[in-house]
Amino acid sequence: MNDRYDAGYGDDHYEIVGYDEYGRPVYQRVDTRQAPQQQTYDPYAQAGYGYGGHDTGQPPAAPGYGSYGSQPSQPSQPAYDPYDPYGTGTQGAAAPYHPYGQTGAGGQQPRVAEQTAYIPQQAGPVEEPPAPREREERADLRDPEYDTGQFAFVEEPDGDSEDVIDWLKFTENRTERREEARRRARSRITALVVVLALVAVGGSGYLWYAGKLPGLSSAGSKAGGATPVGAQKRDVIVVHLHNTGKGGTSTALLVDNTTTEQGTTVLLPNSLALTGDDGSTTTLAKSVDDDGASGTRDQLDTVLGTDIQGTWRLDTPYLENLVDLVGNVDVDTDADVPAPDAKKKGTAPLVHRGKGQTLSGKMAVAYATYRAAGESQNAQLQRFGQVMQAVLRKMSSDPADATTTVQSLAQILDPPLTDKDLGAFLAKLADLAKGGDYKTALLPVRPDGTLSASTSDSVVKDILGGTAKSPAAGSAVRVSVQNATGVKNDTDKARVVLLNGGFTFLDGGTATGARPTSRVLYADAADKENASEVAKTLGLPAGSVAKGKVSSGADVLVVLGADYRPSSS
Repeated sequence: MNDRYDAGYGDDHYEIVGYDEYGRPVYQRVDTRQAPQQQTYDPYAQAGYGYGGHDTGQPPAAPGYGSYGSQPSQPSQPAYDPYDPYGTGTQGAAAPYHPYGQTGAGGQQPRVAEQTAYIPQQAGPVEEPPAPREREERADLRDPEYDTGQFAFVEEPDGDSEDVIDWLKFTENRTERREEARRRARSRITALVVVLALVAVGGSGYLWYAGKLPGLSSAGSKAGGATPVGAQKRDVIVVHLHNTGKGGTSTALLVDNTTTEQGTTVLLPNSLALTGDDGSTTTLAKSVDDDGASGTRDQLDTVLGTDIQGTWRLDTPYLENLVDLVGNVDVDTDADVPAPDAKKKGTAPLVHRGKGQTLSGKMAVAYATYRAAGESQNAQLQRFGQVMQAVLRKMSSDPADATTTVQSLAQILDPPLTDKDLGAFLAKLADLAKGGDYKTALLPVRPDGTLSASTSDSVVKDILGGTAKSPAAGSAVRVSVQNATGVKNDTDKARVVLLNGGFTFLDGGTATGARPTSRVLYADAADKENASEVAKTLGLPAGSVAKGKVSSGADVLVVLGADYRPSSS
């Protein structure tokens, strides 16, 4: 354990005999000229405490000193002190290192070889002895309760360290993945909530707009909401079905109420009384034949108070092609219809009576124009309305496709109606018909072709949104003439007389039976004078003027009886 330190002077050498409690080496001078004295090392031996074999109360004598620390009288050779290499200390005596850097009595440090603690199985490093001042500073910085020798710092790599690092990385990655999954789940839930909220708001808005929310309505609701009937927006087209085989016409108004989103087919009887540009009255059937599309449209606007955008002349061959183009129609038929060319009785009918009858183009035309013996024209109009609504249910709701269907008919439309306008209009009605928002209504007229107050309320006002237009202030008095003389030509004669007198003539039709006397009626007291003037113009007695019920659209009603003499007028 002892390491020898050669100072380089003579034969004196120093060897390390141990380490103090701070791990610092303790040196002892060895004289190579003499056999070294064998000493027993006692790690717990300290001066003055009586440990080991030195329990004398006196510190042991250091080598080369007397029993009381005096120097020998004659040293064999000059002593070399490694801590005083320049001879500033005592010559010939070594100053052993005190563990706390303190000197002994008489200015010398006592020997500490016996005081040095032995540390088993730990070799101290070989180093230069520190200077006294440095020893003091080191001693001040160390904590006497701890010794660096008590700790072992092992820096050898642990074989399991890489596994631990990998496990930490794995757990960290798994935690991050879980957090990311939670974030994605929260994002999906938030997006789903937002979508559901938008769907709920949009659905509520649609129901509010459609008027299906209880207690709520809008201007575009199905029931019309708070919008007045007269202020609702409507698109109207008149359709004239011309029977090219048997002759005659059938007229209907196709109405699209864009405010209430309701479609209607209004059937107009041929007996409907109209007023011409010259003030004369005529029927709808006559107007279609004589005045054409434009004249009839204007007269209908005057009587019904409507605004018709266009006229669609639909001859029976075009109706047949239209039904075939949409792929046949299904109709609940109310009669067995024979084939148009059937000559023998008992021949199987072309159209059978029953519900859900599928009709081809030819069958649809036969049913729409059929009028049995003794039936009124209204029955035939109802069948025409059924076919038109069935066609709309089969028509495409897409404007482009509907326009293509119209163009496929290859018919020439009356201006200002075009293929594109008619196709877009029919597509809207088709959408309403498929959704169940479509109906057919018959305009009821009196036997004389005039409109009653109930008619104006149920159809003209509610469906068409119009009113029968009264003559403007200062205009000619409107006189409706009903022939009850039994002579058909008396009506025309009365018309000429009234027109020449400055009155507006309205054809009231022919009465069912002859009357012996004529009558001139007025409903408003303001028209009493006008009624008297009419009687004078026709050559009727003043006693024929009376207050009574007047047909709609007329100021004065004249019923010509057997006493009427056209020559006198």
